[in-house]
Amino acid sequence: MSVIDSPLEMEVEELRQRLASDDSLVVLDVREPWELEIVRLSGTLDIPMNHLIERIKEVPQDRPVAVLCRSGGRSMKVTQYLRQQGFSNVINVAGGILAWADRIDNTLAKY
Repeated sequence: MSVIDSPLEMEVEELRQRLASDDSLVVLDVREPWELEIVRLSGTLDIPMNHLIERIKEVPQDRPVAVLCRSGGRSMKVTQYLRQQGFSNVINVAGGILAWADRIDNTLAKY
């Protein structure tokens, strides 16, 4: 599947299903360290959006990557940027960690 054919976004329910069934999926959290201190998902690759250019080699190109932020805006920008850089299997998590807290795990802190 090419970048053009692959969907740009997934809902948090799909992310939960993919995490349960696909251990190759990498969740790239692009929020700032102070945001991660408030709430985070375990097992994520944490690279703040403003550090992505210098740390892009840490993002695997041979595995699917779901990009996460607070509400979906920063992660969409990162998803589009990574696709422009040749990452073909990158998808934005619509609604971000807030959607996860609302629809998957309402015990998580919201900010």
